[in-house]
Amino acid sequence: MYAVIKTGGKQYRVASGAQLKVESLVGEVGTTISFDEVLMVGEGEAIKIGAPFVAGASVKAEVMQHGRGDKIRIIKHRRRKHYHKEQGHRQNFTAVKIMEIVSA
Repeated sequence: MYAVIKTGGKQYRVASGAQLKVESLVGEVGTTISFDEVLMVGEGEAIKIGAPFVAGASVKAEVMQHGRGDKIRIIKHRRRKHYHKEQGHRQNFTAVKIMEIVSA
């Protein structure tokens, strides 16, 4: 069984036992969190699609770690104008492991 959840402004297709990195969430390492914004849940031909969310469906996950992603370098340069600007960014993330998918 799989589900499509929405968190951090993005959508993720998840299955039980899968690990993924999502936008930073509040919660200690080892705690269980619940994603209630489930857009679709099902398997094979038994699929439920929400409008916009599936009523009563949720996905339970365990927080594995908090961290920061790789550095992304932003470079702005105008040739022959003596203009050069560099900037870096590291996005925070939370790694979660999907424990179970509950469908209504």
